[in-house]
Parts: sequence; structure tokens; C-alpha cells
Amino acid sequence: MSRPTGFADLIDQRVGIFGYGIEGHATARRLASVTSNVVLVDDEANDGALASADGGLAALATCDTVLKSPGIPRRRPDVIDLEDRGVVVTSALNLWLHEIDLSRVIAVTGTKGKSTTTSLIAFFLRCCGEEAHELGNIGQPPYDPDVDVTTGWLVLEVSSFQSVDITIAPSIVVVTSLSSDHLDWHGSLERYHEDKLTITRAPGEHVTFLADDPALERVRSLAGGHQVVVASDDTGLAGALGLLGVHNDHNVGLALAACAHALGRSSDDVRAAVAARATEFVALRGRLTLLTTIAIDHGASVRYVDDGLATAPLPTIAALDVFDVEPLALIAGGFDRGVDYQPLVIALGERRTPTTLVSIGPAGERLRALLDAADTRVHTVHANDMTAAVQLAAAALPAGGVVLMSPAAPSFDAYKNWTERSDDFARAVSEVTRTKID
Repeated sequence: MSRPTGFADLIDQRVGIFGYGIEGHATARRLASVTSNVVLVDDEANDGALASADGGLAALATCDTVLKSPGIPRRRPDVIDLEDRGVVVTSALNLWLHEIDLSRVIAVTGTKGKSTTTSLIAFFLRCCGEEAHELGNIGQPPYDPDVDVTTGWLVLEVSSFQSVDITIAPSIVVVTSLSSDHLDWHGSLERYHEDKLTITRAPGEHVTFLADDPALERVRSLAGGHQVVVASDDTGLAGALGLLGVHNDHNVGLALAACAHALGRSSDDVRAAVAARATEFVALRGRLTLLTTIAIDHGASVRYVDDGLATAPLPTIAALDVFDVEPLALIAGGFDRGVDYQPLVIALGERRTPTTLVSIGPAGERLRALLDAADTRVHTVHANDMTAAVQLAAAALPAGGVVLMSPAAPSFDAYKNWTERSDDFARAVSEVTRTKID
């Protein structure tokens, strides 16, 4: 059977949805207009979906096409088996890209910074008088019929899970960074890099904007499209937007370059339009968000900062740089997906101010063990829950400093998603400090 190049190709087919979470529900709503013969499967039975191990995989094998949700690894044996049986496996996002006007789509990917850069691009476009929608990982699936994508720019955050299934490229692709992440899903660092950059190699005339970063320079041979390397912005615009850290200068530079190219204007013109409205920008929750500042003895204070979107070592390392001159208590850990924590161990060991690691979850325990083995000056302690973690972090800063929750790991060991973990951190901070956190 030929591969579908849009939802219209699925008319009257038997279509499977493998993975029935947010994306799977949106896919089901989209399929309602083309076929009534839909099979719902998830690894665990839920909301009408069959469990994959309890008849679900057998049902998917009877389908013409299976639309795989991002959480299902591309090279899982059961996915490969479906293809060996002649079932076409693709994704709803890929079909949507084949149908949409690609000249209106700006895709953003990267190990860190993709959420912030997506929000920046959309905001910059609005500052220039354009309509822009934030879609994908940062918002709603763009193929959901409840989402109106008929007008305006479509700024799409794309994860490595999604990139690997894409077979046509948007007109603009932005790559923010590249390091080690999701190795349990991809299998190896090399495969992760190749999968992450799949969208840049997809057919279709497009420009690929790459941050001026040594890690990206080393893998440029894996990237496609007309490549443009973008320097970080050095005008202070990130600070005016309320963004902390040198890494956000890179994100702002990429957003300026992408918008200037999309609109046919100079970066200076775009920058001026943004600067005039910089105070209107609302930074993403969970990305170096200051929750509260608590005064302690002798005029000192403790700042509590939520960096819950940092689910890999690289963004946590970037966060450490922001607070390089202050005593720090870092709350880190969560689900252990096997990433290399040695760069984070080195970054923590090189800090010149008093630093404590409060580890949580399996990943935190591994990070703590690596730090202890490295014989650094970092004090380490383990917490069994978020309340205990915040208590231990606060106790580690008798002279003031920063309590930073920057996990460097996913949340799936104890929480449904990163927002639930950030909510729990805010709750714990409120409880420990006895202050109200909005």
C-alpha cells in the first residue's frame, strides 16, 4: 500500500491510533471526518483504547495505516513488526504537514530552548503586526480540528519523537541546540542526533537556522536545507524580555533571524518592533521562573526558581551559569532515561560558590553517585519527595542564595508531566516558606 500524504488519503481505510494520550485524542477527532473504521490502542487500556499487550497489537496489524503518537518509540519491536506485516506507520503531524501551506510554518527543534524560542518567534511576529499561533509541544496539536490554523503564521515546536516521522519540511526550520537526551527512546546518542535533525533533511525547499554552537557545528553534516548559522543577540534584548541567562541570547538571535527571513525584513527592524513591546512578553512557566524571594537574617534572602522544563542536562548546565556567583541548592532528578550526566557533574564541580545537590528520583540518585565518586566540593543529599527536597535545599542556604529546581530529567517516575512536577515544587515552596505562590 502506498504511503498516505495527507488525511484525505485515509478515506474509508482502517486506521489505527497507537498511543492514546493528548495527541491520540486529537488524531481521533481529525480522523472522524475521513473514516469511521478506527482502532484505538495504548500500552495500557484507557478511555476505550485496547491495551497493546491484550489484543491491541493484533488489532493494529489488521489496519491499513497506523498513526503513531510521539510517545511510542519508532524502533520498538512491535512497531517494526507492524511494518514488516505491510502496515504503513506514520504520524498525524506528518500527514498535517503534507496538507498545510508550508510557507506559513516555522518549526523549532533542539535539546534545549525550543519552547522558549517558539514563544519568542510567535511574540516577535505579533510585534511586527502579524498573526501567529504557537502549536505542537508548546500548545495544541495543529491537526486537531478544534484548532483554527487557517490563517496566520504557524510556529511549531517539534520534539525528536516527532521529527523522526516527518517526511516533508516546513519552509523554516530552527535548531536551538543539540546534546544528549531521550537515549532510552532513540537507543544511542548518534541515533538521537540523527533523529532530531530528520526534519531538517526532509524534502522540500527550506532554510535551516542553526545556533552558533560548537555542538551543532560538529553535526552539521546531519542537517539539511539551506543552512544559516546564527550568532547570539548581544543587544540586551533578552534581558528586556525578562529572560535570564546567556543561552537566551542565542534563543533571541534565532528568533530574530527566523522572523526577519519570514517577513522579508531586516533583523534590526524586527528587533526595534520587539523592543518597543518587550514588557508585554510573558516568559514560559518552568523556564527559570522566579516563584518567590524570602528574606532571612542580616539582610540576606533566598530565591526559589522553577526551571521544571529543564528535562535534560544541557538546560540545567545553562541554568547553573545564570547563578554562578550565588550559593546554590539544586534540586535535580526524576526518571532515569540513561543520558550522560558527566557534563553536569563537571559543571557542578567547577562552581566556586557553595553548592548543594538535593537529588530526587532514580536519575537524581545516579547523579548524586557520580558527584560523590568525582570527589567534588558539592554537598549531596537525597530526598524522597518534593517537600523534603525543598526543606533540605532551604536548610543548605543559611546565608542566602538560590533554590533552583532544574531536574535534568523527565518527570515520569513520579508525575504525569513536567507541569505537574512544577506545580508540586510551587506547592512545596509555599508550604515550606509559608507564602502564597501564584
